[in-house]
Amino acid sequence: MIKRFFDFLLAFFAVLFLIIPILIVAVMVRLTSIGPVLYWSDRVGRNNHIFKMPKFRTMRVNTPAVATHLLSDPQQYLTPIGSFLRKSSLDELPQLWSIIKGDMSFVGPRPALFNQVDLMGLRTEFGVDKLLPGLTGWAQINGRDELPIPIKVKLDVEYLHKQSFLLDLKIIFLTFLKVLRRDGIQH
Repeated sequence: MIKRFFDFLLAFFAVLFLIIPILIVAVMVRLTSIGPVLYWSDRVGRNNHIFKMPKFRTMRVNTPAVATHLLSDPQQYLTPIGSFLRKSSLDELPQLWSIIKGDMSFVGPRPALFNQVDLMGLRTEFGVDKLLPGLTGWAQINGRDELPIPIKVKLDVEYLHKQSFLLDLKIIFLTFLKVLRRDGIQH
């Protein structure tokens, strides 16, 4: 209950603080490519419940709905500013809405795509599916996109067993540093 209250307050104030950058990114997405500003991705939440997670659209409208690393040539699908938005993690800002709504937390395992059956299976096997997915998590600060699925799940399990308010604050701080350094980000 305290975590939910913290998430709501932090997300609410983050939106207020970041409203100008959010609007600027929205205009940039709209002016540089055809299609909607937001991409609503089907993601797996707590208890394997599917929810719609918003991101600023970084890929062209005709891109297959699979994890980026599964595309044969991801670069061909990026919008003109897609690479920049991903490297800077600005594409993630609309997820503040998912936190306010209660579909996500600031810290937890990153929400799987609806078709990442291997990831969902391992998370369910180890009880990680009981956690609310996060904007960032223990796996993100320990490798992000570079980690193979079994290692991500191992780190998610570690978080499941060690979670605390102080650990969440540490993860948020370390995420901020990683984003500034652009560590572990795939295009």
